[in-house]
Order: sequence, then structure tokens, then C-alpha cells
Amino acid sequence: MQDFFLDSLVFGAKSSFVFILFCLLTLVSVFATVKALNSGKSGKKGESGNLILEDIQIVNLTSEYRSARKKVASKIFSGKELDNFKKSEKEKELKEKNRENGNKRLFVLSFDGDISASQADVLGREIDALLGVADSKDEVMLRLNSPGGTVVGYGYAASQLMRLRSRGIRLTVCVDKIAASGGYMMACIANYIVAAPFSIVGSIGVVAEFPNFHRLLGKLNIDYEQETAGEYKRTLSMFGDNTDPKAREKFKQDLEQCHVLFKNHISKYRPQVKIEEVATGEFWHGTDAMARHLVDEIGTSNEFITSKLDFVDVYEFRVKKDKGLKSILQKMSLLLKKAAGQVL
Repeated sequence: MQDFFLDSLVFGAKSSFVFILFCLLTLVSVFATVKALNSGKSGKKGESGNLILEDIQIVNLTSEYRSARKKVASKIFSGKELDNFKKSEKEKELKEKNRENGNKRLFVLSFDGDISASQADVLGREIDALLGVADSKDEVMLRLNSPGGTVVGYGYAASQLMRLRSRGIRLTVCVDKIAASGGYMMACIANYIVAAPFSIVGSIGVVAEFPNFHRLLGKLNIDYEQETAGEYKRTLSMFGDNTDPKAREKFKQDLEQCHVLFKNHISKYRPQVKIEEVATGEFWHGTDAMARHLVDEIGTSNEFITSKLDFVDVYEFRVKKDKGLKSILQKMSLLLKKAAGQVL
């Protein structure tokens, strides 16, 4: 009877394991299908063949802020105080109308990073649009919020920002909450970095982590087969017996090489940083990060924008959030990717 119960438990464990794997594979397949079906819906082609940014709204922040000021003033001011406010607003509007053609503009972008930097494609399309109208007298401000993620994802996102620098367009990055690891890989490209006092900055390191199921598979009498061509095609894996010291050493070498590339990238764009002192994987809050030359100023994105409103035309690119099935499946897929990804 005891053997019967033991066999039943083993059978149940095997069945559960297979069921979980099946569910994971099904979710990934469904996500891939949904992504393929929606791949043509993120934008349409106009008569000229250019992409129309249907999921991106461009807002005149100068007008929006002015309207907000007027609404607040009408509620709290009265009599002479309100008259003085209206007079001041008319003078500001007159100055804006009398500006010479070719006004300097500030374009505001936002990047809210996940582990795979999935917003990089949207960022690229926004920059595509900007490069068609912006010139060297304009400025781009990126409101960046990211704890980092995969090397390839954030390397790609960072390369989008490099396009602005290569065209001579000034880039300011504002960190209100966090720009760590891959997030800082993006931030350091800016001409100028503004960080909130208690924001998190740094974490200049590389980590790779994943579970290993080899012993569990052995207990369930499940064999894992793998054949490779090339000595280092596979070093460490989630299912293999990771006991080869040579493979482990190669894996560590790959991480170190990625770290070297990361440090060289930062040194290129921020030569004032003493890279060996900060490339330890540690993070710092805004004020401490400034002392280490990782950022240039303490402040917030709101402060930066409002300081520009009376001098330049400010436009913000806003991405419409997708709250449907595609968004849910994407988040679940990202959790699966984290299990075996090389992470900054």
C-alpha cells in the first residue's frame, strides 16, 4: 500500500510538471499569435508611405500649462489680483506671438522601462518623427524611469538616444524615480542629467540568474538531452548538470566582457566619471550620485519643464496605454524571459 501511494505521488508530480510546462508553452504561443495579429495595427501608412503614429498623441504643453494656470487663477484670485494676473498672461502671450520664426522647441518624451526595454520600438518611432522636424537649436527631454533589464534590450534603447546626439540635438534626461543599470546605460548618453534627490541612480554591473532544474528532473526520472556544435555554444543551462568548471569560467568571462563594454560606454559619454569607483554594482540616491558626477543637477522633470515654458515651445509625446489581452500576455512573457536572461 505504501508503494502505491509513493507511485501515485511521483506520478502526480510528473503530471504537474508536464502540465506547467504545457501551460507556459501555450501562453508563449498565444502571445506570439496575438503579437503577430496586432503587428500591423500599431501604425498605418499614409499616401506618402510614412508611418502615422496612431498610438502616440502630441500635446502642446505650453498651451496646456497656460490653461491650467488660468483655471487655478480664476478660482483663487479676485478683483485687482485677478486683473493683474490676466494682464501678465496677455503680456506672455504677446511675447510668444512676437517671437521670430524658427522658435526653439523642447520635445518631451517618456520611457518607462521593463526588463526587456519593450518600449524601445516606440521610442525609436518617436525619434524618427522628431528627426524629421527638429534641428540643433531644439532640445529633447527624456523622462526616464527604469531599473534596468536585458543587455540587448537596453543596448537597443540606448542606441535610439545616440541618434539624437549624432544629429547635434541636445538631450536632457530627467530621473524622477530610478535609472539603474540598463536605465543608466540610457541616461548617460544625455548632454545633461537631472535627478530627483531620492531617485536611484547607478547599479553599473551585470548579473545573470536562473533556476536549475537538473536535480528535480532526476527525481522525476526525466532525462534532459542536449547536443551542441561549437565548444561554447552552451555553457550553463536551466536543465543541464552545470558541473563543468571550464563552462562556468566561460560564462563568467562573458559577464565580465559585458561589464567592460558597459564601463566603456559610460566613459565615452561621461568622461568626468571615475568609472572604476562607481562600476561596482552599487546604486546611489540623487544627491550622492551627483557627488560622483553620475548626474549634473538635482531636480525633477516637472521643474525642468516649467522652467522652460516662458522661453520655448514645449511639446510632449504621449503613448496610449494598452490594457488589453496583448498587454497582459506581454507581461507574463517578460516574467518567463527573466528566468534565463542575461540582465544588466
